[in-house]
Amino acid sequence: MTRRRGHRGEPGQASLLIVGLAFVLVLMTAVVVDASAAFLQRQGLDTVADGAALAGADAGARGEEAYTEGVDEERLRLWADSARTGVADYLARSGAHERYPGLTVEVAVDPTGRRVVVRVRAPLDLPFTVPGSPNRPVIGAEGAAVVAPRR
Repeated sequence: MTRRRGHRGEPGQASLLIVGLAFVLVLMTAVVVDASAAFLQRQGLDTVADGAALAGADAGARGEEAYTEGVDEERLRLWADSARTGVADYLARSGAHERYPGLTVEVAVDPTGRRVVVRVRAPLDLPFTVPGSPNRPVIGAEGAAVVAPRR
């Protein structure tokens, strides 16, 4: 019986391939879970920004002149200080700062006084840390509300 020289088995190659594939699957799972968590937090921040903008527009449009002089399209405007107070009250009532620790809020009332824009940002808490990703990413959202009389 003659033995072949140079012929080797390849049992170690399959093990390496399985370990490599398992690593890739675990990494892909972490990325999908983190992306889902980021998406859900972004949706929550969208809700906070929209609610705050509506509350700010509602509070800012309650000027005394609306009751004493009536309201027409030219005179309906927002009071910036009242709008900011309305946003702050909404955030306090809704518990947004407790739900999103590190939440920052920027409120802008446009020069014509008819639109409130609220921008919110919060650190993103991810379940997994993917190599190469930021340690503490920040995610944000923007909401706006326009005040106009009914026609």
